[in-house]
This record gives sequence, C-alpha cells and structure tokens, in this order.
Amino acid sequence: MTEATPDDDWAAQIEVQRRAKREHFRDSGRSPLPASMRGDAFPGLAYFDPDPKYRFVVPLHEHDEKETVTIETTADGEQTYRRWGEFRFEVDGESVALQAYRPTDGSDRFWVPFRDETNGETTYGTGRYIDLEPDRDRVDGEWVLDLNVAYNPTCAYNHAYECPLIPTENWLDVAVEAGEKDFPAEPAGADH
Repeated sequence: MTEATPDDDWAAQIEVQRRAKREHFRDSGRSPLPASMRGDAFPGLAYFDPDPKYRFVVPLHEHDEKETVTIETTADGEQTYRRWGEFRFEVDGESVALQAYRPTDGSDRFWVPFRDETNGETTYGTGRYIDLEPDRDRVDGEWVLDLNVAYNPTCAYNHAYECPLIPTENWLDVAVEAGEKDFPAEPAGADH
C-alpha cells in the first residue's frame, strides 16, 4: 500500500469535477433537486479541501468466492451486488479495509461505499460512496482509491430517491475528512 503522489494538477482536476457537479445541481433540468432549489435558490455543495493523505494506490485483494450480497435501501427496498474484493490501507495510522462491490448487471466498475466517524457531524449521516472505473482508476495493476472523491448519495439531497445503505462491514472507526460534506440545506421532501 502506498499513499499516491498526485501529479501537479490532481487537486485542480478534483475542483473541476466539483464545479461541474455544482453547475449540474444548480442549473440542469436533470438535477436531483426540484426546481424550487435550483438557480438562485441553490444552497450549494460543501467539500473538504483536497488532501493527498487520503489518496492511495492499492491492490484489490480479490475474494476467492465472490458472494452475492443483498443491500437494503433507504426506501425499504433491496439491491444486489457481488462482494468482489477488499482494499487495505491506513488512515491516520489506523489500518482499515473497505469492501469493493460490483453490480450484478455484469459491469466492471466497483462501488465502494463507506461510513466513518464524520457521519452525522460534518458529512451525510448514512455515509458516502466512491465509484471506481477500470479505464480511469486502475494503474499498473493497482487502483487509485481516492477518498477525496467520496460523494453523497442522491437521497442526501432529495428523499424521493432510493439509495443503497452502507453495509456494516464498510463502517470505519476513523474520521475521513475528505470528499463531500453534508448537504448545506434540508433535503427536498424532508419532513419537518
């Protein structure tokens, strides 16, 4: 396991992605926010500053048996994934592991959801997600696992969306002060 040494424009690339997401949420008709929360009423999105200590180049330790798991959702539904492998790394001197899941639709991307000690404080209460694409995130047989790109599920912004919950095996006992912070407004459809 190594902490990745980002190239010079690494943080700038993250900022470009964040700016594009803000613009999409504020201006797009396909935004997960209702029209009443777009445009001038858009409350914004909040992020931790990019920090290279949360960016790792690590192998994926594939499981011998790639078990199909059922994951509950925020709307009392279920989704199925295959538990494909495990990433092992250190956060602030603590050894941690995150399971990587593949959708059962046959795609080759990975979903790496997690909860950590910031949830319910500075980040969304039920956890955050990372998506890994082989063409983008795989380097020399290892994966760039960048916690700086962790994002909130759509249900953090609008309760009309159904989101998979974080499996307990991906609950971390450390604070991950990287990626997206909690939405700075009440989610659309929130009961008051």
